Amino acid sequence: MAYRRALNLLPRGKECFFNLWIPRFQKSLYATCKTVRFQEHYPHIIHSGRITRTFHTGTPLMVAKLLSVEELFAKRSLQEYLKKMETEYSECLRTVNSNVPEEQCSEDELRAKRTKVSLLTPLVQSIRELDTKQKELADTEALLKDEDPALRELAELEREGCLQDIQDLSQKILDLLIPEEEADLSDLVLEVTAGVGGQEAMLFTAEVFDMYQGYAQHHGWSFDILEHMTSEIGGLRHASASISGPQSYKRMKFEAGVHRVQRVPKTEKQGRMHTSTMTVAVLPQPTEISFTINPKDLRIDTKRASGAGGQHVNTTDSAVRIVHLPTGMVAECQQERSQLKNREKAMKALRAKLYSMRLEEETSKRYNQRKIQIGTKGRSEKIRTYNFAQDRITDHRIGMTVHDIKSFLLGEDLLDEMNSSLHEFSNQETLMELLGEDNQDDS
Repeated sequence: MAYRRALNLLPRGKECFFNLWIPRFQKSLYATCKTVRFQEHYPHIIHSGRITRTFHTGTPLMVAKLLSVEELFAKRSLQEYLKKMETEYSECLRTVNSNVPEEQCSEDELRAKRTKVSLLTPLVQSIRELDTKQKELADTEALLKDEDPALRELAELEREGCLQDIQDLSQKILDLLIPEEEADLSDLVLEVTAGVGGQEAMLFTAEVFDMYQGYAQHHGWSFDILEHMTSEIGGLRHASASISGPQSYKRMKFEAGVHRVQRVPKTEKQGRMHTSTMTVAVLPQPTEISFTINPKDLRIDTKRASGAGGQHVNTTDSAVRIVHLPTGMVAECQQERSQLKNREKAMKALRAKLYSMRLEEETSKRYNQRKIQIGTKGRSEKIRTYNFAQDRITDHRIGMTVHDIKSFLLGEDLLDEMNSSLHEFSNQETLMELLGEDNQDDS
């Protein structure tokens, strides 16, 4: 399970270096490290010898401790919330199954209660199964004191099975409590743009774009380039791509923000370290059915494609530029020779931009009321640093550092590991918000 996988990498007990819900500027940055056997986690990419990897986790300004399943279930607020869900389920079920007069409960109210019953059923069933297993565990532990050695041995085996079942059921309950985001099932449009740093920023933008192309290939997703504006020395000014595949947006959404690189550029003659930036935008891609655009709101311009590309460049009006008049949002495409295909790709990009704008408006109030460290996915937020001299990648939202930039930029296991940790922290923040906890320990 996700929580247990992350916790295997973290120190336990008194060595735990996180503090729960640290207020901003209250504590200084902590850091600790733990060396783990890389071969244990990624045996398929070890070629020779014993390889170790250092895993650092620091505590940035407002990051929470990643609690274990047991610690979460020890919190009074979680237990109270589960009891509340059981009570709501029982009340709704009683109303649905009873012959309530229409004047007491309208058809709309009954429909809402039936929906709630169907949504809460898996959760309540898991809660009741957990209660049963905990009673079984108590009975089994009583048998451990029996004088018969054979009975004690049997009870010990039963106990281990009960503990595993309790762990699995507890994790299942936590997963059921965390709501799915509307956009999580979507495909996405990825945009990368060079920031501060001139040609070096453009070179780094090209590397990051290639990393995401490798990440899509690693997961078996399609990667369709929509825009690709190169610089004079092989970098990227701006590029975008449509990525489609199972859980593509869900796995990629935390990549949005400002990525910073610190290294000696190829263009630097005196060997000085430079800091450059590039921006990543991850836009959920809605279907035409779920999100429609009025054709009257669009202005579609065609022009001749520019740049390298053979005989069709500057000879046919194949490039397409679409403007959404009410918002001023623009999407362009000139990758294909066919104007029709370019128009289709530009519409896909425009739809993603407008859909993302709508989602941001819907969630802005919640994020303004309580700033969620990981969940904002803002474009202006500096999220990650790639330091080539130290061969490290640090994600500032959760204070996690991994080493081996070359492997990370392949877009395979290390990037997956980083994203898994981001999801675990994000899920816990969502759970804490659901329980009404904010920068405080209520265990």
